[in-house]
Amino acid sequence: MRLDRYIAKNRIIDIVSRDLEGALKELLEVCDTRGDKLDRKELLDDLLEREKTMTTYLGSGIALPHVRIPMKRPYMFAIGRCPDGLEFDGHGEYKELRLVFLLLASEREKSYLNVLASLARTFQEPSIIDRLIASPNVESLRKNVADAFGAPRDQKRTKDNKFNRLILREAVKIATGAKCSAVMVFGDTFAGGVDAADDFGDFKTLLVTQSASEVTQAKRAFNAIIPVRSFGYNRLSQLRSAMLIGLTRGLIKSNERLCCVGGIPQSNQFDTLVVVDVEREFQSVFTRQSDMLPASVKPEVLERVLGIATELSIEGREGKPIGTLFVLGEAEKLKPYTKQLVLNPFQGYEREERNILNPFMDETVKEFSFIDGAFLINGDGVLEAAGSMIHAPDFPSEMPSGLGTRHAAANAISVAADCIALVVSASSGQVTLFRRGQMLPLIVRSHNNSL
Repeated sequence: MRLDRYIAKNRIIDIVSRDLEGALKELLEVCDTRGDKLDRKELLDDLLEREKTMTTYLGSGIALPHVRIPMKRPYMFAIGRCPDGLEFDGHGEYKELRLVFLLLASEREKSYLNVLASLARTFQEPSIIDRLIASPNVESLRKNVADAFGAPRDQKRTKDNKFNRLILREAVKIATGAKCSAVMVFGDTFAGGVDAADDFGDFKTLLVTQSASEVTQAKRAFNAIIPVRSFGYNRLSQLRSAMLIGLTRGLIKSNERLCCVGGIPQSNQFDTLVVVDVEREFQSVFTRQSDMLPASVKPEVLERVLGIATELSIEGREGKPIGTLFVLGEAEKLKPYTKQLVLNPFQGYEREERNILNPFMDETVKEFSFIDGAFLINGDGVLEAAGSMIHAPDFPSEMPSGLGTRHAAANAISVAADCIALVVSASSGQVTLFRRGQMLPLIVRSHNNSL
């Protein structure tokens, strides 16, 4: 979603106040709410009350206060910079605040949680946040915000390098000869963004990247962007995850063939061409494309859970590897095969507050990943439970040696119920998907530069 269309220059300011209440008041003052007959005092009270109940501080100097209200416009942003931090109710973390993104959203908008998730992904890019904070004046801040949230930027063309031009020409020949229907470009090969879509003629082009800045630069050139975290310096380490997301979104079909172009991340050099037959790559998991995703599970929910699983795989928690199991499906149909090991930490919260698409749930999920048992996630993203024991019926199944009870439980429930199970291995960090008793490794941690 293009967020820049909801960000006006006059709503990007340097905050004068030293406390959160004053900062929110300044941001509300630059929001034109007269057409919607909204009371700024009531909005301020609602925002402060929400902040006391559940902080909107995301870390890295960013806060995202937000509220849903009856207004005509879908969304309205106001952005304030506070270089010295803010005081609020004795909470020390607010002193680390540097940027406050106020979001007003219409009660009618169904994409509200998706917008929050999109913002959170952008905020995970340190270079963007550093550039905003370091802007020398408010005009520069406004320009940098526009760059970060959708305005195109000048950049060095990927094809300026002779060897890259050669690789791109050969990719077109190979894609044509192999009867590929799409070209998948791995953008993290380039530190400054990739601009190569027009080099592939009439082929459908997909950009795979973990970088929000590259998404904003390339969104007009590529047919679709697939955001996936990369792993160290492994070439094409995002491939299977990107293909899974592409399949569930309908960007690619099971009978297609892809020409993949990439290289070592941040090397600024294409050096790898791979042709992948999608059906062969995923044939162990589904017999037809509709089997990939349970009918009750939204594609964006699987994508978000995969993102969190990936982060746990890469980063662990507090420097320690964490093993975790996520089960996605219709909650009522999962209940017969689960039992709570501990009191359910999500019991009693509003559905919107405990939705996996809500970026404020990221740290909560990662913190609860220490609890033994599984996360149960409804198909619409609502977290139903954590610390759940899986007691699906045993069945004859062969799994590779070295996989433990967490993988066995994932395997079993994927057969017993129409669901998807994602496992993060505590020992290796490998992320594995289970569907209908079939196992598909999505991410394999490695310390070499192999594919």
